[in-house]
Amino acid sequence: MPRYAIDALRYRDDFVRELPGDLRTDDPRPRPVLGACYSHVRPTPVSAPVLLALVPEVAALLELDPTPTRDLVDTLAGNRIAPLMRPYAACYGGHQFGSWAGQLGDGRAITLAEVQNDRGESWEIQLKGAGPTPYSRHADGRAVLRSSLRELVCSEAMHHLGVPTTRALSLVATGDGVMRDFFYDGHPRLEPGAIACRVAPSFLRFGSYEIHAARRDTATLARLVDFTRRRYYPEIAGDGPDAIAAMFAEICRRTAALAVEWTRVGFVHGVLNTDNMSILGLTIDYGPYGWVEPFDLDWTPNTTDAEHGRYRFGQQGQVAMWNLVQLGNAWVPLVGAGEPLQRGIELAAAELERGFRRMMLDKLGLRPTDTAADDATIGELVGALSSTEVDMTRFFRGLSDLPAVGVGSELAISALLDDAEYAPPRDDALRAWLVRYLARVAVEGEPRLERAARMRRVNPRFVPRNYLVQEVIDRVESTGDASALTELLDVLRHPYDEQPGREAYAAKRPEWARNRAGCSMLS
Repeated sequence: MPRYAIDALRYRDDFVRELPGDLRTDDPRPRPVLGACYSHVRPTPVSAPVLLALVPEVAALLELDPTPTRDLVDTLAGNRIAPLMRPYAACYGGHQFGSWAGQLGDGRAITLAEVQNDRGESWEIQLKGAGPTPYSRHADGRAVLRSSLRELVCSEAMHHLGVPTTRALSLVATGDGVMRDFFYDGHPRLEPGAIACRVAPSFLRFGSYEIHAARRDTATLARLVDFTRRRYYPEIAGDGPDAIAAMFAEICRRTAALAVEWTRVGFVHGVLNTDNMSILGLTIDYGPYGWVEPFDLDWTPNTTDAEHGRYRFGQQGQVAMWNLVQLGNAWVPLVGAGEPLQRGIELAAAELERGFRRMMLDKLGLRPTDTAADDATIGELVGALSSTEVDMTRFFRGLSDLPAVGVGSELAISALLDDAEYAPPRDDALRAWLVRYLARVAVEGEPRLERAARMRRVNPRFVPRNYLVQEVIDRVESTGDASALTELLDVLRHPYDEQPGREAYAAKRPEWARNRAGCSMLS
């Protein structure tokens, strides 16, 4: 596979060439940007960039030589622009916490370029935390180390878990301090700054279309929708209302499938506003996300959402549906009626229901039988898990080690509960469910090793637990040593494998992390 220096990559500029842009160029001053999909703007240089991480698998996607040359590090820090790059920040709006928020846009993200590799794949390279843009409003356009490191770790963890996601190429410490009020409680402090370079086929999101619909700018909306279909959904022929409805239906299907995958691995996005929903069905914008440790459908990692729980673990599918409705509303002017788009919403609802049932049966290693009986099995488990503190990841992984009902099964159940529970005394409902579960496993009769192998392909052993990531942040912030980050990324490359000597990365959340900021909730 070829490897090219950063300046020698094959750059393309379809987005900026085919779509209308801001008439004012290289002007980062906040302002309304009308009739445009982007604004040309350059990153603001930083004082002392240091490369903390570069992900070789993502460099390989770009066919980029990962050797950390000065040119490469300076480019990933925003201190240098390769000759063929045309940097821009995207214009979009969005519904935030259920209300229309108007123009938002890339307030601290700047796309450096699109790159096409020798396989014909196209990737957008974007710096997050690269300085102010016209969409920064009252912010500084910068990012802190903790949030940038969290984005890099989670992007790569999700990829290796098999969940559709944007990727992360690098993490660069800037050498500059950034003032942040961590809890928005009037106590700001200076934090170390950093820039993450993230990579995706596109960073278009639902809000990219909503902004033009809200402004009744149908011409720009039509151009963007047509570009999206030609570029990212080429299998959909034509350019009329039927093609738009067909593309919308596929976006609905992908989005519903994505929400099911989040549930499978215990991921909670934390802020599923429409500006944080990818038009390609990818997980995008890793802000106050978290990983379910004790199973809790009502848990949210976002302090801003703590009171109402709009984006809690058990409601992500419903919120995704709501967001799809907003995207559909934005596209109605192009289709002429809501009914063709409604079919996509119905498809998403069906996919959510079927997909959740299928996913849960896969996690349990059970074969589909009677839908009502399957739903009862799943519902009873969810109820039992919700009534006590049980580590989600360890519980589902441990199920694969249980024998069929019979000699030793009671001891095996006790061992599983001892391993997964946080807070005895345990709930008898969960033990009773496990006895019924093993009886069904025995009836199905699948050889134990085959069932265990199937279950271990969908139930990870390792996820980026909140406290693990916070420990790495603490280490890097205090010492500048990124070796702990490198080790964590390596563990997360193989989330379904047993990794002897690395069992500590699969440990339950320690008590000290129960209420600590960064380990339990974030703003």
